[in-house]
Amino acid sequence: MPVAQSNLRGALLALAAFAIYATHDVLVKFLGASYSAFQLIFFSTLLTFPLITILLMSDRTDGNLIPKHPYWTALRTASAVVNGITGFYAFSVLPLAQCYAIFFAMPILITLLAIPILGEKVGLHRGLAIVIGLAGVMIVLRPGQEPLSLGHLAALAAALLGAMTSVIVRKIGHDERSVVLMLYPMVANFVVMALALPFVYVPVPVEHMGMMGAMALLSMLAGMLTIAAYRRAPAIIVAPMQYSQIIWAIIYGFFIFNEEVDFWTAVGTGVIIAAGVYIVMREDKPSVSINRPVLETRSRFDFGAIPRIGLWLRLFDRRRLRNKTEGLSGTDGDA
Repeated sequence: MPVAQSNLRGALLALAAFAIYATHDVLVKFLGASYSAFQLIFFSTLLTFPLITILLMSDRTDGNLIPKHPYWTALRTASAVVNGITGFYAFSVLPLAQCYAIFFAMPILITLLAIPILGEKVGLHRGLAIVIGLAGVMIVLRPGQEPLSLGHLAALAAALLGAMTSVIVRKIGHDERSVVLMLYPMVANFVVMALALPFVYVPVPVEHMGMMGAMALLSMLAGMLTIAAYRRAPAIIVAPMQYSQIIWAIIYGFFIFNEEVDFWTAVGTGVIIAAGVYIVMREDKPSVSINRPVLETRSRFDFGAIPRIGLWLRLFDRRRLRNKTEGLSGTDGDA
């Protein structure tokens, strides 16, 4: 397949994936009006656990489930759990467009955290992009002019913790098994939410349980489409497609939740997106970044209930390589 055609298909698959993710977030916001983040994450994890467990069982690489970097794994697991709680809560109380605007700061925060954790060297260009991106966040929040709510703080925490989990995966990902990196946050999510559930539980009617099931299904479907997109196009093509979610946020917010995007939120969002895209473009140059922390973060802002796309890709790549190797061995044996 020609490169241009493959890139186009990758971009279209990514656009479809992020449209589905935005639909998932609409359900989170709708259900968040009736249920706590703990209850939503519990059922989301519960409903996706069987399929993900089956997929994880396909990891036949030698080893056990004891992490080689226990402290980093513990920090990543804790970050993923709190990230999920704060992210789901932010969706439930803030307008969709404001949530996305703040979450879009993740590439900026990833670049910032990569300095102390990965030893990333950030030059003038990316340094200016970080400053401009953070200024965009301030434009959206407008501290002093608009009251900062708990929802805004939760969204900021979710963006920061999501960036933290991404950088930690980049640091230890080459040493740890994919199944270890996937399973620990999922199990922790399930246990923590189960412990909190008796204190926040609200009976769930059948139609709402169906929506929770749809959340899990949409998340898995969007993840599979994202994997397919990265199979067909490089990260420099796929990664910027995540910003298309702001279009869906505006459409869904207006027609479903009667939300309107004010002028300064639109301006701040544009600034954040511009800074994020610039960082992505700079990272694609090997002379600028060896770690490529943003480009190697294949997942969108994730909330811990579903394993990260980059880990799925690595698991599938290893399985494909193993099957190919076994096939060659079988051919040699027949010969």
